[in-house]
Amino acid sequence: MNLFPRDEKFFKLLEQQSDLIHDAARSLREGVEGGASAMALNAGVIKRLEHEADEITHQILTRLHATFVTPIDPEDLHAITTAMDDVIDAVEDSSFRLTAYRIDPIPQGMLDFAQIIHASCMRLQVAIQKLRAGKPLQDECIEINRLENTADDLVRKLVTNLFESGMDAISVMKHKEIYEFLELAVDRCEDVADVLQTVAVKNS
Repeated sequence: MNLFPRDEKFFKLLEQQSDLIHDAARSLREGVEGGASAMALNAGVIKRLEHEADEITHQILTRLHATFVTPIDPEDLHAITTAMDDVIDAVEDSSFRLTAYRIDPIPQGMLDFAQIIHASCMRLQVAIQKLRAGKPLQDECIEINRLENTADDLVRKLVTNLFESGMDAISVMKHKEIYEFLELAVDRCEDVADVLQTVAVKNS
């Protein structure tokens, strides 16, 4: 049974937005896996994807102002859209710093984070597909929450290790900032999951 009245345009735009987020997260992971030169190339890809996602966000918000009847509450559509926009912004901020700070070699901890981000965005993509289909999405939200807890533990360990590494102060600051932006991307995925759970409960 479908939970929501059909408005394929809104759902299609949300899916397009989640697809771009997933593509950006995958590019981040592949860039980190490939090393500094691959990351520099992929940072440009991620920037382009972030611009495309901004356009989708603009289309959704513009459509919200012009549509009297929406498939779910307008404020919920607005919350989902802006929360997803924050995800890809955080991914792009991370990729920019990885390149601008010339991190080479890229440490294992950053790869671990990129993998968590990609896994979270994959779950986010599925959750948006389930939203459109009117299917339960709790499993995806629970997994995103679990991944966020993993990221919390990881950043604490990595930052602690940084200050015990003997690395020079500037390098410590650069690495610490990147770890924090990577963690923020996972936090932003959890923000989307929280909104989606609220929407699902309201419309069940």
